[in-house]
Amino acid sequence: MTFDDVRTLALALPQVEEGTSYETPAFRVRKRLMARLHHDEAALVLRVEPDERAALLAGQPDRFFITPHYEDSPHWILARLEPADPQEIGELLEVAWRRLAPPRLVAARDAGEL
Repeated sequence: MTFDDVRTLALALPQVEEGTSYETPAFRVRKRLMARLHHDEAALVLRVEPDERAALLAGQPDRFFITPHYEDSPHWILARLEPADPQEIGELLEVAWRRLAPPRLVAARDAGEL
């Protein structure tokens, strides 16, 4: 998987905008960060829930990891782009989007209005 694949998936979600975070490409919904390219460009930093992070780290250590910088940030995980499954990354982006987007926007998407 490439970062261009991530870009396509992220920008397919309503009102997601591309910008930068820590001088790397990033995706936000209503100015709330949901994902960004890690500075090494080989991984994606994704917003997740702490229990989801623990499950991903335990179940797929070849695909997901954290660095010391993220140890105390339970809502962030790193996904290696090379072995990443596009469907799984798409689902994680969608979950992050749902947590960060305004409820009305989520409801409009669920109703097929977007």
